[in-house]
Amino acid sequence: MAEFQPHAILAVLDSHGVRYVLIGGLAAVLHGASHVTTDVDVVPEEAKHNLERLSAALKELGARIRVTGEPEGVPFDHSAGSLARVRVWNLQTDLGDLDLNFEPSGTRGYDDLTRDASAMLVRGVSVSVASLADVIRSKEAAGRPRDRAALPALRELLARRRAEG
Repeated sequence: MAEFQPHAILAVLDSHGVRYVLIGGLAAVLHGASHVTTDVDVVPEEAKHNLERLSAALKELGARIRVTGEPEGVPFDHSAGSLARVRVWNLQTDLGDLDLNFEPSGTRGYDDLTRDASAMLVRGVSVSVASLADVIRSKEAAGRPRDRAALPALRELLARRRAEG
């Protein structure tokens, strides 16, 4: 299993010009949550040219499908056409786990999330990060036990941010 280096994953996506919105646990952390995460969750723009750039980034990352019982993962066709045909990709890379989700629960995908996203600097890389409200919306809709467990702290953080104005 690769050492989790989220900043390095984001740097590779940036170096290839991939357009995406960061969502999930890492987005929550960047908003100030004390959440622990072990993967990078991104919502890529679905334009063909962007999927081609994403494919090149995945090649550089050594991306493979994350499968229980297959510690090295499973190689896959990550061409733009292949990426466009599947809505969720759970991947492992040489730099840690990366999940691609074209329409996370409770959202309508990239165009929906980019509207309220903000640019944040992560170790010198400008990253489009979903708003805290959108992270909460997605976690509420997903309804997984780990998401439900994180929601009270995320809602409290959002309420404090709104009160500070």
